[in-house]
Amino acid sequence: MDVVAVGEALRVPGAVDLTAIVIGALTGGLLAAREGFAVSGVLLLAVSTGLGGGLIRDVLLADGPPVALTNPAYLPTVAVTAAVTFYFSGWLSRLTGLLVVLDAVTLGFFTVIGAQKAQLAGLPSASVVFIGTLTAVGGAVIRDVLLAQRADIVQPGPYNAVAALIGATVLSVLAGPLGMPPLPVAAITIVLVSALRVLSVWRGWEAPVAVDLPQRARSRLVSRTVRRRRRR
Repeated sequence: MDVVAVGEALRVPGAVDLTAIVIGALTGGLLAAREGFAVSGVLLLAVSTGLGGGLIRDVLLADGPPVALTNPAYLPTVAVTAAVTFYFSGWLSRLTGLLVVLDAVTLGFFTVIGAQKAQLAGLPSASVVFIGTLTAVGGAVIRDVLLAQRADIVQPGPYNAVAALIGATVLSVLAGPLGMPPLPVAAITIVLVSALRVLSVWRGWEAPVAVDLPQRARSRLVSRTVRRRRRR
């Protein structure tokens, strides 16, 4: 399938892209407001969460200045969103359930947007998966660095990077080897990533942690040996 054709077909409308940025900025600004940050802190976290992933993506792709800087609507939109969170953080915090869903949908859109740009650049499938995942979670990583805390994506908890990674992988397979039409691929990816994120929050699913397989095997062997001796 023609990479350029795929990239063009997967291009997300500007209004949808802006909506995803607004939701990202909203979550970052609300976190800053809860922490009692000054207005500069609220603005900084809103910018980093809403635009951070796209900035990292565009720097890695080296395709001219980042879109966040060339698009005249992005920074003003984030600034307005930061102002809203600064003055209405209490009211917005009551919409926890809605924000979880919107955040999940945003994760799906950012995954598709990042993967689309990587495909448009003619990168191989592994790079498409990497850029798609990075675009989805890059802003959250920058946010956590600014908060001087361990990044959420490296800790056990609801699916975030895991959901984006699975979604980007599915997109790469469906749009590549399977050759499915680009728009259905984008829709499937967004629904998949969003569903994984929401279900992990509501059902308490956690990303898997490192496992020492030899130690686990030894432990099971010892347990079986002890049970056999007791039966005797």
